[in-house]
Amino acid sequence: MPAPDTHTVKSFAQELHRLTNLVTQMGGVAEAQVESAIQAVVRRDVELAAQVMQSDHRIDEYERAIDAETLRLLALRQPMAIDLREILSALKIAADLERIGDYAANIAKRSIALAQVQAVRPAAGVPRMGRMVQEIMKEVLDAFIERDVEKAIAARQRDNDLDDLYTSLFREVLTYMMEDPRNITPCTHLLFIAKNLERIGDHATNIAETVHFLVVGQPPAGERPKSDETSFTVLGADMAAAPDDAKSQAEG
Repeated sequence: MPAPDTHTVKSFAQELHRLTNLVTQMGGVAEAQVESAIQAVVRRDVELAAQVMQSDHRIDEYERAIDAETLRLLALRQPMAIDLREILSALKIAADLERIGDYAANIAKRSIALAQVQAVRPAAGVPRMGRMVQEIMKEVLDAFIERDVEKAIAARQRDNDLDDLYTSLFREVLTYMMEDPRNITPCTHLLFIAKNLERIGDHATNIAETVHFLVVGQPPAGERPKSDETSFTVLGADMAAAPDDAKSQAEG
């Protein structure tokens, strides 16, 4: 069997490097979008929120470029082993980053509505969740750039802490809604914002698992750590002691 052409091998390596750069750039844009969306909530900044929503197309453009490049490489290079994992991982990570961008845009949209109503106390929990989400995103993207499995595993484990924070905020918001019917509208927006942050954490965890697959050749062992208990919160039972007005608005 003839040895592979040196020029061809070098050219393929350059193409893979370019693909990695595209994913890295897309990750940087997604990080910036999430940070801006959180700041829009905290500062009640309608203009910043609008910018986040308008900039979502940049992430979509990166995903399209990565999709096209991966398809081209698969068709022309017929990669195997680590090269194939590089290409498949880029495709999966781009899909997760695109969803993260969508959630950031959703947070920005909710922040505009939230800015139109009275501020409520549980809003203080949003920046705490936001900081943790940003830290996890940074860790998984660094793990991808550095091909660092240990860093990816550590970031994956932190999703459990994010779920705990989400559950705590979820319960606080429900309690605040029951205390005063006037809190229901702003607190509903907060619940959606918190859920979007929790979902961003899930997609960041997906990226961590993809990094593990990229480097090791298989997904991480064991079930994904998960402690989101909000699915077991029965709103009807928790609302039993709430004022009648609060009950009717929550059900309506």
